[in-house]
Amino acid sequence: MMKIAIFASGTGTNAQAIIDQAQSGDIDVEVALVVSDKPNSKALIRASSSSIATFGFNPSNYTYKEEFESDIVVELQARKIDLVVLAGYMRLIGPTLLSAYEGKIVNIHPSLLPNFPGLDAIGQALRAGVSETGVTIHEVDAGMDTGPIIAQEAITIEQDDTIETLTKKIQAVEHRLYPQTIAAWGNTIKLEGVKSK
Repeated sequence: MMKIAIFASGTGTNAQAIIDQAQSGDIDVEVALVVSDKPNSKALIRASSSSIATFGFNPSNYTYKEEFESDIVVELQARKIDLVVLAGYMRLIGPTLLSAYEGKIVNIHPSLLPNFPGLDAIGQALRAGVSETGVTIHEVDAGMDTGPIIAQEAITIEQDDTIETLTKKIQAVEHRLYPQTIAAWGNTIKLEGVKSK
């Protein structure tokens, strides 16, 4: 079974959706670790309540990004993690993690990339007056929301949609699409890795 680590900075609603589906057997993955750059984040509390190992760290305790990323890599390798899943992790991944897990880090973003990358993608879409937005799942590279797209699903923006209503619609798609995509795509890359040995 594929082992994944979820990275989250905030409330961890996507993390919870993945954990729930993994623990119910709906997807064939094991959530073996939850990592957060906020030691008191709700994502870590959710993980602990589901008996999942956690690693919380405070970036300000480190001089350089590569130092905390090196500590993260040690945690990932100790648990034989196959795939890193970003779920509201509000930091760009640096070279240390990218090289250790090249092609095996995935992110979710609340827009139809390449439209509306970066922060406040839902607000960006509403301000732009577009008729649709959506959810994108993509591989992570050195840029911000620039990696190869794995899956997308469009969502219609109604005239009366607000940040709150559109966020709810996007989260409903995220909580269904992300776990399914992780299981399908992640197991594919894991199998390819086995074949190449």
